[in-house]
Amino acid sequence: MHNRFNLKGEALKRIDLIYKQLPDTLLPWYKQNARELPWRQDTEPYHVWISEIMLQQTRVEAVWAYYLRFLEQLPGIRDLAEVSESQLFKLWEGLGYYNRARNLQKAARMIETQYGGHFPNQYENIRALPGIGPYTAGAIASICFNQPYAAVDGNVLRIITRMTENDAPIDRMQTKTEIAAQLEKVYPKNNCGQFTQALMELGATICTPKSPKCTECPANGFCRAYANGTMLLYPVKQPKKDKRLENRTVFLLQCGEQYAITKRTESGLLSGLWQLPNVFGEMDVNHALNTADTFGVQPVELYKQMHRVHIFTHIKWQMTCYHILCANKTSDFVWATAQELQTDYALPTAFRMFFEFLNETNETENS
Repeated sequence: MHNRFNLKGEALKRIDLIYKQLPDTLLPWYKQNARELPWRQDTEPYHVWISEIMLQQTRVEAVWAYYLRFLEQLPGIRDLAEVSESQLFKLWEGLGYYNRARNLQKAARMIETQYGGHFPNQYENIRALPGIGPYTAGAIASICFNQPYAAVDGNVLRIITRMTENDAPIDRMQTKTEIAAQLEKVYPKNNCGQFTQALMELGATICTPKSPKCTECPANGFCRAYANGTMLLYPVKQPKKDKRLENRTVFLLQCGEQYAITKRTESGLLSGLWQLPNVFGEMDVNHALNTADTFGVQPVELYKQMHRVHIFTHIKWQMTCYHILCANKTSDFVWATAQELQTDYALPTAFRMFFEFLNETNETENS
């Protein structure tokens, strides 16, 4: 095990040799084994950009349908720049991390005003767009413009730390920066995009977190972790902080065929998104009914009580939801049918899952 920052002499040369062998090893393997994915059909910057943002924190299988639907509705940068926020969020619904969608639109508008609607082709200008960090900028610059910039994500960090037995924590920026710099030294001049995608593919399909397929890996001949049987010791991460726990009481208020929703404030978690009415803390049934009464909805019957947990990056919501039948549609809320909630309003998963749970239990009771 080593930390590259402390290496010298022959040890450093051995690590450098591993990097140098990567292009000639991975490029032919990728040509034979690359998965057919919709965002690999071309190198149009808009397409690569949308796919890379969607793939952050989201599985490939989940992104596929979202990507195709998004491009069908918003086929170009101008379409993205001009779409209403509500329609944009509806297209994004279910992917989570809605700030990604906000930043996509901010960046599209910047491209329209500063670059005449043409995606910038220099790394520094790509990096300056809202919501684009070093990884996404490197992916676009290499895949779309054949520039030698590395796209270092969790997959690539896992590959490199295993091959070199590097125990520097990968959640430190210094580690990512160092690995990116080393990779960029060996980028093949005329095949930058393919090399970037080969690294991504190897991490996604072979050098996986828990069950790496080392015997199928084209680089197993020079992978130090494979040679020493230490694959599962890498990558190394700093100890995680416990997520902050918040108790929430959620109100699924139904009046006739309509449900109450409201918009969150324009700052903080899930800012500006639609939500079910909710309050901080856990309430018992009587307290919840009394609180619903203060909303002015005239609660008639507690129909169902539900419990769910939703985990965000730094916070865990422990939610108790009361489905309450009401007699009055107060103007303090927007009232929408289940169909309208499905087609017109973007509800974050934290709240939408109560409708899904309700449908599941109703189907069970009726079967």
